[in-house]
Amino acid sequence: MSNKSIVWVLIAFGVYLIGMIMIGAGYAKKTKNTEDYFLGGRGLNGWVAALSAQASDMSGWLLMGLPGAIYLAGTGECWIAIGLFIGTVFNWTLISSRLRRYTIEANNSLTLPAYFENRFRDKSKILLTVSSVFIVIFFLVYTASALAAGGKLFNVVFGLDYQVALTIGAIVILVYTFLGGFMAVCVTDFIQGMLMLCGLFLVPILALIIVSPSNLVAMIGESGVTGGTASYLNLFQSGGKNLSAVSIISSLGWGLGYCGMPHILTRFMAISSEKELRKSRVIGIVWVAISLGFASAVGVIGRAYLMPVILGTEAAGSAENVFIKIIMKLFTEDLAFPFIGGIFLCGILAAIMSTADSQLLVTAASVSEDIYKGVVNPKAEDSKVLTLSRFTVIIVAVLAYFIALNPNNSIMGLVSNAWAGFGAAFGPLVLLSLFWKRCNRAGAIAGMVSGGLTVIIWDYIPLVNGSTLGTATGLYSLVVGFAISCAVIAVVSLATKEPSEEIQAEFERVKEFKEI
Repeated sequence: MSNKSIVWVLIAFGVYLIGMIMIGAGYAKKTKNTEDYFLGGRGLNGWVAALSAQASDMSGWLLMGLPGAIYLAGTGECWIAIGLFIGTVFNWTLISSRLRRYTIEANNSLTLPAYFENRFRDKSKILLTVSSVFIVIFFLVYTASALAAGGKLFNVVFGLDYQVALTIGAIVILVYTFLGGFMAVCVTDFIQGMLMLCGLFLVPILALIIVSPSNLVAMIGESGVTGGTASYLNLFQSGGKNLSAVSIISSLGWGLGYCGMPHILTRFMAISSEKELRKSRVIGIVWVAISLGFASAVGVIGRAYLMPVILGTEAAGSAENVFIKIIMKLFTEDLAFPFIGGIFLCGILAAIMSTADSQLLVTAASVSEDIYKGVVNPKAEDSKVLTLSRFTVIIVAVLAYFIALNPNNSIMGLVSNAWAGFGAAFGPLVLLSLFWKRCNRAGAIAGMVSGGLTVIIWDYIPLVNGSTLGTATGLYSLVVGFAISCAVIAVVSLATKEPSEEIQAEFERVKEFKEI
């Protein structure tokens, strides 16, 4: 990329980043208490809620991890996208409205751990503490994946040292999250969601036009894909080999994670009304369908468009940079509009920032609202909790920054581990607490602990000839953890005392709730 092109791209990045910080500063003046900071006063409209939920969900994985996997191994990697789409539909249609109602009914719960405590009247604070600890552990890894993606973006585009690039991205995310809280995060996520959608829609179409649809298949073959073009474009093959049933189940299993993602579920809790939620449902599902479809297309089209460069080979750069490389070639060489290219590169940064900011905020809420106010100092003043929240954002960002310092970390790998942890620890409990009246406190604690520990053991403890169970079986830990947690919740709940009449009456009120 020429010096002139770099200047235009820098201008685009500068405009974008300054705009995000200004939004944070603007909402800092409107943030008066913890409900404003964590849930925006439950005042989100349908458009902001939908795009914020989905933008915070997809992260740099959508524009880097998924296209990179498909670029390398073929369309067999699309099963993850299919699983995520199914999970998105399930989350919006079954969980969103019931969770919003229940968190209001259950003592106006501001966070997911607070909802668990209030839902089961857990005076021992065990649910609150355990869920908060899991949030801090898994979000450190998740936030690190977003910061790593940002570092790789700046490194590839500007040739900056990875650590320097990582520092720049982390500082910007930290500033507007620290200042503005939930509403700043949601409004920036809305803007970022639109930018991501535009980039995903236009970039692969323009690249395909230049390649010519009639040449696409032949050029994919010329790129030397393993197993040949037919295998590469076969949904049931990956890397030239037939996909096993275990592989497909593992990929589809990603969809289970949606039930337990705190940074997505808080959007449901914050929507202003049932009417706005119904609007959000349609917008969110359509956004995800388009985004996942075009992100998959980026991997396939990029294989032909970037020829003769083959990413993933020596000195060619990581396959996870395929979308970045397409934009750089498209707008600095073929179309010569570097400023527009810079805007679309900001779409990748948007995907990264929209997830990292949400994760920082949810982690801050768990530490300050749940652990500090909920366990350590129940009489803490709101202003003190708010101050602690902002400093927690800084601490978590710094810790995630150190985890992300290794440039060899795989974005896909980091996201996979964190996604499994949340999905297994919280997903079954969220689902059963909303739809099963017999679910009780003992079952909730046992299920959460068993799900979270299963993922940790499955992914990190070498139990089979020096390998983990995940490596030995090829089965995604989320599938195993989710199943075990569901079974444990059911067995323990049925084996122990049923919930009190007060809890059951509250469940019925939520079930029968109707908002005009």
